[in-house]
Amino acid sequence: MTDKQPSNWQKLISGEWHGAPSVYEPDGTYVGHNIVSRASEHRDGRTRYWMETDFDAVGHLRNRFEIGRFDFGVIDSDNDRIYTGPDLIGSGSPYGSLVDSEYFSPAWNSHLRTVNHVVPELEMQVYSSLLFEGATLIATFNGLYIVTQDYPDNPATQQKVADWLERERLEGKRPFVLPPKHAGSWEGELEVYTEDQQRVGTNRVAMDYRPINLTRAEVRIRTSGVIDGDATFERTRDHNHHQYHGPDLFGNGIAYGRYLYSVMHAYGKAARIETRETLIDRDYTLVVNWNYFHSQRRRYTTHGLLRWQPGSEVLGPKFL
Repeated sequence: MTDKQPSNWQKLISGEWHGAPSVYEPDGTYVGHNIVSRASEHRDGRTRYWMETDFDAVGHLRNRFEIGRFDFGVIDSDNDRIYTGPDLIGSGSPYGSLVDSEYFSPAWNSHLRTVNHVVPELEMQVYSSLLFEGATLIATFNGLYIVTQDYPDNPATQQKVADWLERERLEGKRPFVLPPKHAGSWEGELEVYTEDQQRVGTNRVAMDYRPINLTRAEVRIRTSGVIDGDATFERTRDHNHHQYHGPDLFGNGIAYGRYLYSVMHAYGKAARIETRETLIDRDYTLVVNWNYFHSQRRRYTTHGLLRWQPGSEVLGPKFL
């Protein structure tokens, strides 16, 4: 027995989490999903993580990733969570309600970059993993999870989970497509953390959006608080490939279903923003993780919820 107490992140993720993350080829092709139940349990001063997986996918990825149960140790702390194997070896860093992890799975022969973000307002966890061999992307997993405290013994909870998994099987493969015809703005507040994982405040965000045609739009992002900024750019989409054309931010991104991963470079500065943006529902609610880099070093990690405020229809019917 020991009196070691669990970290804040460990307390936040108490319970059993249920999801059906979608599985994608590197080019963004959806090939199926993975039914997952998982929990990180702190008992007698030790932290143990288990995960049950059941792949329902086509092609070579199913053979590669079908393994069943993961069960491994964790050195838990508010600074780093260190995964001690045998299934996962590596570490993750908490930034409040978000953990950014990198680790190796010997069974999958994959290096994973995983982001888990608990969003209390939505009562869910927004999860994604990019899987690599060296610098080569081999697959992407992403999906939304809900938590239960009494799943094994409560039929009502079991039905709730079954309904959630069915929803995720349908919604998980929906593409990342922003409003094609309506202007509007995403608004919300993001938590801001420094590179040493200290919360230093919040950023108020307004992201104004106006379509030019069905695959092109003008965007202006205004932030105030810890990071004051005002950047305008034109964005385009070709299938699941996205590009940002300045004048203030230049870069590109690729979407895997509802999740868009991008890198945007600030013009004339040694600065960039690496982003993960997730379309949560058909109301265009966004959960975002924006990481700010200066001189090739991560300076701020920000995350939170942005809600869509619809404006006028700017691409209505045309008549001659």
